[in-house]
Amino acid sequence: MLPIHDVLDDLKAALAARNAVVLAAPPGAGKTTVVPLALLDQPWLGDSKILVLEPRRLAARAAAERMATTLGQQTGQTVGYRTRLQSRIGPETRIEVITEGVFTRMILEDPGLEGIGAILLDEFHERSLDADLGLALAREAQGLLRPDLRLLVMSATLDIDAVSRLLSDDEGRAAQVIEARGRMFPVETLYLGQTPGERIDEAMSRAVITALRDQQGSILAFLPGQGEIHRVAQRLDQRLRDPSVDVVPLYGALDKAVQDRAIGAAAPGRRKVVLATSIAETSLTIEGVRVVIDGGLSRVPRFQPSSGLTRLVTVRVSRSSAEQRRGRAGRTQAGVCYRLWDEETTRGLIPHQRPEILEADLTGLALDLARWGRTSTDGLALLDPPPAGAMAEARSVLGRLRALDDQGRLTEHGGRLARIPLSPRLAHLVATASDEGNAVAGARIAAVLSEPGLGGQAVDLRERLRELDRDRSARAADARTLAARWAKAAGGGQGGEVDPGALLAQAFPERVARSRGKPGEFLLASGRGATVDTAEALSTEPWLAVADLGGGDTRDRVRLAVPVDPQALEDRITQEDRLTREPSGRIVVRRIRRIGAIVVDERITGAPDRPTLTAALKAEVDRDGLKALRWGDRARALRARLAYLATLDGGWPDMSDEGLFRSRQEWLWPLLEDVQELAGLSDDAVEQGLRTLVPWDMQRDLDRRAPPRLETPLGSAAIDYDAEGGPRVDIRVQELFGVTTHPSVGGGRTPLTLALLSPARRPVQVTRDLPGFWKGSWAAVRAEMRGRYPRHPWPENPAEAPPTNRAKPRGT
Repeated sequence: MLPIHDVLDDLKAALAARNAVVLAAPPGAGKTTVVPLALLDQPWLGDSKILVLEPRRLAARAAAERMATTLGQQTGQTVGYRTRLQSRIGPETRIEVITEGVFTRMILEDPGLEGIGAILLDEFHERSLDADLGLALAREAQGLLRPDLRLLVMSATLDIDAVSRLLSDDEGRAAQVIEARGRMFPVETLYLGQTPGERIDEAMSRAVITALRDQQGSILAFLPGQGEIHRVAQRLDQRLRDPSVDVVPLYGALDKAVQDRAIGAAAPGRRKVVLATSIAETSLTIEGVRVVIDGGLSRVPRFQPSSGLTRLVTVRVSRSSAEQRRGRAGRTQAGVCYRLWDEETTRGLIPHQRPEILEADLTGLALDLARWGRTSTDGLALLDPPPAGAMAEARSVLGRLRALDDQGRLTEHGGRLARIPLSPRLAHLVATASDEGNAVAGARIAAVLSEPGLGGQAVDLRERLRELDRDRSARAADARTLAARWAKAAGGGQGGEVDPGALLAQAFPERVARSRGKPGEFLLASGRGATVDTAEALSTEPWLAVADLGGGDTRDRVRLAVPVDPQALEDRITQEDRLTREPSGRIVVRRIRRIGAIVVDERITGAPDRPTLTAALKAEVDRDGLKALRWGDRARALRARLAYLATLDGGWPDMSDEGLFRSRQEWLWPLLEDVQELAGLSDDAVEQGLRTLVPWDMQRDLDRRAPPRLETPLGSAAIDYDAEGGPRVDIRVQELFGVTTHPSVGGGRTPLTLALLSPARRPVQVTRDLPGFWKGSWAAVRAEMRGRYPRHPWPENPAEAPPTNRAKPRGT
């Protein structure tokens, strides 16, 4: 009996009483396959279905098959599963195991979730974007439409209290938490250390051979990605001498038969080495494994809003992931875990990987929210709100795809994209292909782009499409069937002429690339460099539409692309007139046509008249911001004074870079009517422009509350309002003799920071309490300074001494 059986009665009682419950159960407790079956006979469920959400296709299929086996049935009867590529659902199905992305589509199409009685979110600790969004939407549907709907969040390692609070009821009571014990046999942990500079595939190959020699049973080895898996498999093929050992890969892009071979038990008398990605961390039980070898690395997606690219980055696993992996060795018997690092490194691992919502491309999230009727995530049950910058970029992309209007609402075209179960960019590609009469061709391109390894590994997209047509594997057949469904959702169409390059440019305009003249060297519209292996025919193409890139610090490697006719890019070309100064000194207008950072062509259109000149200067500011202006001392000082006042009261103009850029039409545009170039704006002119932002009734307040200088008995000293720590004056100490009240600004609300200087203008004291300084530490300063500067006065009581900026006459 599994540990989960000990808490089933408590779990049933909790779900009978409340519509949201949290189940904390470590790996091996049996929650994935036992709980759904145990809830089938609950009165509150009636004849409704249970949805079980899994983070990965392989986990969904394996869980459904295990539950079906428990019932003595085939999948598609009482228990079925549904993923993007496959579906085994029948008319009698009561439990559907689905991937999280499939659930998001379901609830967007039917917010009332008709016929669904319970949603079980398994492995929620992985914190995928689809899981976070799915829970948030289900919670909102529960509150507005389906109070009878049950939500059960199941997790192995997670901040359970945070999830419980997130699911609080209307009275503020946190969701009940049911905790189950784990069932894990003892696992011995052996640290193999690291050799500096050694490749992970070499270290792993050596560790596998060691484990085969020293241990019994099958081995599960964790590697970051497919490339490392294939290299380790090749090394083991060359080095292993034991014919009874089978080396099998396990990752998401494999056919079902290969995955089943990895998951199932080794044949009698044989041992198995499973080389897996992090797909094997949770949910799956791989039969016969009692040895785990952890490479300590994981490959995770990281979105970069600046480039529009999602890159796969190899990172150290988190501590929780390392423990999950270690636990795989103790699922069915006592085991051993080898770690390819030293014990000290374990203490330095981060506790958990960052949630995907903080790292991912959020265009899909923004489109789903718009379809749900929301323009923001405010009020949604999310453990972590998405980053504002990434959400703004996502909405900007959707605007360029014509999916959102200026108010962030879903357009008709956006609704069409939302109904195509693809990322917004790929949905736009398929919709565009449909409009051109061949949705099927566009959908097959989308299939190759969204399914790693489909159609082979060729860099040329055309070759991958041909290989997809020739491929007779079950995975390729499922992909073609899926593409047909996408094409139908887009509006259909087959046989029309479509240009793959033009379609890619529609979906990924920032990845249009132009040759730099040298084979294999390209410039992307995003401004980054990219390379194509010179052995590839694509390396000599003048223009490419790029689908996939490998990351680099300053340039990328093209992994998938297709030639594109520049005439197909005309709608992507923007035109600008830029002022340039010829070597002769003459200012001319240069008309530049570009696609992002790529200059398509340029020509001189002649000398500018005044309106053209002014318009070009405005365009330069619009494009480059305010960095081209000459910020002299006067303009900087006024800006700092106004920024200081804005920290005290409302009503003052925003002096931040963003604020001044927003208000440029008010203060800057009038200044451009009288200059030939931005550098020609004087410091005085910029200062006067800034003053126009201050309402007339506040002008006197400006000089009264934030004077530019501090009046002293001997004159005045400049106040630095931009100083760290607040407004500051640097002044020789003798000039403040006789001052008994500490000076302030802001109508007395802010004491000035006084940097008191020696006669050589070196700091002797920094104070915000001058009277206190005279009475306190002045004596120590005086004792030191008298010997160093004997010709200057150092009175015992400076509060009563006359101020001076002169030295004493010689001989006195």
